[in-house]
Amino acid sequence: MKYFVTGATGFVGSHVVRQLVEAGHQVVAVVRNPAKAQELVGLGVRVFQGDVTDKESMREPMSGTDGVFHIAGWYKVGVKDKSAGEKINIQGTRNVLELMKELGIPKGVYTSTLAVNSDTHGKEVDEAYHFTGRHLSEYDRTKWVAHYEVADPMIAEGLPLVIVQPGLIYGLGDTSSVRTTFIQYLQHKLPMLPGGTAFSWAHVEDIARGHILAMEKGKVSESYIISGPTHTLVDAMHMAQQITGVPAPRVIVPPTMMKVLSAIMGVVEKVVAVPDDYSAEYLRTNSGITYIGNNAKARRELGYQPRPLKEGLTQTLEHEMELLGMK
Repeated sequence: MKYFVTGATGFVGSHVVRQLVEAGHQVVAVVRNPAKAQELVGLGVRVFQGDVTDKESMREPMSGTDGVFHIAGWYKVGVKDKSAGEKINIQGTRNVLELMKELGIPKGVYTSTLAVNSDTHGKEVDEAYHFTGRHLSEYDRTKWVAHYEVADPMIAEGLPLVIVQPGLIYGLGDTSSVRTTFIQYLQHKLPMLPGGTAFSWAHVEDIARGHILAMEKGKVSESYIISGPTHTLVDAMHMAQQITGVPAPRVIVPPTMMKVLSAIMGVVEKVVAVPDDYSAEYLRTNSGITYIGNNAKARRELGYQPRPLKEGLTQTLEHEMELLGMK
């Protein structure tokens, strides 16, 4: 099979591409800077210069493919310039899906997120859950719009699309704040942890496999939560301590205090510049919130089997310790 992939140089996309190539499929990808895609070229991927924000740049490479994986996305939280969220997550998704429809591509998989559900207040929600309140971040909002106001309406019009919803993704190659947190922890630079904050954790290799299973077995018009097991951040760090021997932070900040700090920083950042990880938005998304979901449908219909958190964390932390020169 021949597949077109957006976000192929990214964290999730690069793993999807590698698994597709290992399975014997042809892969075509658009990248903003081909010079930075030599690893893809080495895998035999056909690389074109293009961008999801430029619809016509994707027309030639997408033409004649058997399926589309739209993985590219903007996922910054706490940054000051949020304009890319609208351009990439919303308009970029519209461009990819419209082109897929115009070219008559037989099937597509779109990467949404559990974050469209915002804080579930401790409940592991399933695919039927539909959040309609105020979003915690611009990332959450733009992904919600792309999911419910772009992808869903096009599916209703007949677009052969499957939606996957990962939770928190970790593993080798991560460039998000998740990796930053692990590195700070390993270097004894993580002073505290937010109490009550919980995620459904999934290793990036499992997430990539979930995408491919959705293409192979997913039912058109259906959504699948491809998250992993649910753990609080505090529990995850205690697990990390068992693996590495590095003590987990002992100071646990209550959710109410995090919310107060978020409100204070919302005022402060209007006057002076503050670091991204101290911004009101960043603190708000860590104030005892739960981005969690139930993957029973993906297990049942796709055969999805994410690994336990301790297994994935062991591989990830050992790799980071090696990079840091730690025993």
